[in-house]
Amino acid sequence: MKIWYSPLIAIVFFSFFSCNSKADKKEENAIKKVEKIPELKLTIDSVRIAKFYESYPKLDKFKSDVTSLYQKNKSIQLWQDNKGVVEFGNTLFNQYKNLDQEGLKTNYPYNEQLNSVFENNPAKKLSKEDTDLLLSNLYYYYAEKVYAGFDEKTSISLEWLLPRKKVNYQTLSDSIFKKSTILDDKKRKMFSQYYKLRDALKEYRQIEKNGGWKTIEIAEDFKSLKVGDSSNTVTQIRERLYVTKEIQEDNKSAVCDTTLMKAIKNYEIRHGYVPKNTILKEHIADLNIPVSERIKTIIVNMERCRWIDPELEKGKKYIEVNIPEFKLYLIEDGKIVFTSAVVVGKTMNKTVIFSGMMNNIVFSPYWNVPPSIIKSEIKPGMARDKNYLAKKNLEWNNGAVRQLPGKNNSLGLVKFLFPNSSNIYLHDTPSKSLFERESRAFSHGCVRVAKPRELAIELLKNDSRWNPEKIDKAMHAGKENWVSLKTKVPVYIGYFTAWVDREGNLNFYKDIYSRDESLIKLLTEE
Repeated sequence: MKIWYSPLIAIVFFSFFSCNSKADKKEENAIKKVEKIPELKLTIDSVRIAKFYESYPKLDKFKSDVTSLYQKNKSIQLWQDNKGVVEFGNTLFNQYKNLDQEGLKTNYPYNEQLNSVFENNPAKKLSKEDTDLLLSNLYYYYAEKVYAGFDEKTSISLEWLLPRKKVNYQTLSDSIFKKSTILDDKKRKMFSQYYKLRDALKEYRQIEKNGGWKTIEIAEDFKSLKVGDSSNTVTQIRERLYVTKEIQEDNKSAVCDTTLMKAIKNYEIRHGYVPKNTILKEHIADLNIPVSERIKTIIVNMERCRWIDPELEKGKKYIEVNIPEFKLYLIEDGKIVFTSAVVVGKTMNKTVIFSGMMNNIVFSPYWNVPPSIIKSEIKPGMARDKNYLAKKNLEWNNGAVRQLPGKNNSLGLVKFLFPNSSNIYLHDTPSKSLFERESRAFSHGCVRVAKPRELAIELLKNDSRWNPEKIDKAMHAGKENWVSLKTKVPVYIGYFTAWVDREGNLNFYKDIYSRDESLIKLLTEE
């Protein structure tokens, strides 16, 4: 059966395909025109770079790294194509604009010029070469701020002597440009605590945005609260704990029940207090610290995390001491295998923030009295009492003074040595009652360990020559006995006033050496 088309249908049919054919040709010609647009290729050589730094001298410290970066890229642009700044460049700018999420300020030295790159304002537009160089310098500025923090000279001035993380900006830039991203999604570039504190910062910033928490009011004659007590203060405490998720429900009750007391005790543990069955004035004062101050504390400790090499926590076995927490941890294969309370140096004899390699344990040690203590304590004591040395179990030894081994020795029954210029070490102590205190800054600088016997057992557990019975015997022998560790153990003595524990709980500790204030001042003034 033949099908006949009317002339009208034939015309429409012909016109349709004829028009489409013309449209296709137009599109094809347009594509050809686009293809003919030359690829953007800017010359950014050493001459151009030198000229840039004449106009932007505040960025001069990045000159060497920037020059190397362009030399690797054959002296052509990195951040632009024919359409303008590439997506990677926009990502970098957005990351910079969100530096507050890293606890930092957006204070690039040429902020106005930088903003103009991303504004549609022809009057403020920079040359394409300067635009590219400005973004390359922004990259190094961002990397320094986020990944490195303050330089080593500044951290040393803040008495931070732990080995600093070394940031290889060239290696970092190679990786970043290869992947076209500066996002650290896998959280590998930094000490792991940094990311935990960053999450805490986000949470506390949200609390601040929501209005923070109200000040808990107490009467002048307030003494304490215990389970069963009823008070408007209890209602306020309950509301305050709910804000920071210390309790899951705020039932508005004015009666202090076991749920509230349990929450308070957990709060006390995470804020450096010995947990009690009563709520005291000091606990309420701690609860009343504004969210803005807590945020500053988090930011300060994020900066400290920038200084720590993430490789540190990959060590098979190491000891870490957190001074404000008054705690020692022995880490093995990434797990905490031992914990002990410690006593650290008092304000006048601060425990130094540094690291060393533990190589010896000394049982029944002598205590070689430091010259400073001989001058300040021993000699005045001898002037008052001619039998002072004998009473203190001290003796002269080649022109110096030392204390004989024994249970009353100031170092106790064992000490742990990791050679260092500050003459700091871990040791036992006869003053056991000090470990029951909440604030334990009493020593002349060394770290006193509450459980030295157990620490010795842990450190020697793989040495067939030593078992708990032999260790006990050596500790009470009354004769000094040096033992070399088969494998040296790294010891890190740090200072963190905010810390997220392995259960994900944020902890705050008192700034016993008043180190936070000077650091937050630097961070906010930068």
